Amino acid sequence: MSDHNMQPMAGLGYAVTADGDPLVNQNPWQSLKSYTDARIALGRAGTSLPTQAHLQFQLAHAAARDAVLMPLDYRALANQLEHFELGVFHLKSQADSRSCYLQRPDLGRLLDETSRQHLVNHQHGYDIVLVVTEGLSSKAIIENVQKMLTELLPKITGLGLSVAPIALVEQGRVGVGDDVAQSLGAKMVAILVGERPGLSSPDSLGIYFTYQAYRGIEESKRNCLSNIRDAGMSVKDASHRLEYLISQANQRGYSGVALKDETQLSHATVGRNFLLPKAD
Repeated sequence: MSDHNMQPMAGLGYAVTADGDPLVNQNPWQSLKSYTDARIALGRAGTSLPTQAHLQFQLAHAAARDAVLMPLDYRALANQLEHFELGVFHLKSQADSRSCYLQRPDLGRLLDETSRQHLVNHQHGYDIVLVVTEGLSSKAIIENVQKMLTELLPKITGLGLSVAPIALVEQGRVGVGDDVAQSLGAKMVAILVGERPGLSSPDSLGIYFTYQAYRGIEESKRNCLSNIRDAGMSVKDASHRLEYLISQANQRGYSGVALKDETQLSHATVGRNFLLPKAD
């Protein structure tokens, strides 16, 4: 249809035909879009997605790919982490490139021999070591790690625990934290890792906490905090939850499914279920 046969729909910004029929049919779920970032109520143009919705999807997909593939400046990050005055271990996993990391998840879970021996030579009986690795989103590390550590470290030291130098691991997955803890002889480990990006969350940080970690430990012995970002769980709430898990694990001697998170979130609210009709 030629452009001269289309006119803007007043107040909505959508085009209409010369006969006044909308080219984009609105979805009846339109009002629910304010409750979620999920792609619902996109409407349709004929049998296809509207152009705007299609372009937004492509943009979100590109942002997710960039989060996975964008190189992390390890040197700059190490300099930022020095700000916390704990020292930094600059380590590497056995995945020697990004392509290897993506194709061989097993290699990302283990330190290379040089890094492992470096930690063994520095064993000191620390209570906890904090590990930072880009995982599947370098953007999550760039945007969230400094804020998270600023909020978290005073809470850990307030528990009277000794903290190892921060372990910065190139091309690491969650399991590499176990290797760090075992090699260093640390009682507990919390690894801050970039999570697999969704189409609305390319900057999501995850934290996995484990008591008495060792290489190959069962996943059921971890506690996980997920979706830490400005539009998800705040760093304040995440640090509050992690402080609780650390203190309880230190007292009880275990972590994982047996250790329940019983904290109250600072911003927790109970609202009306939007799927139910309003009361008269």
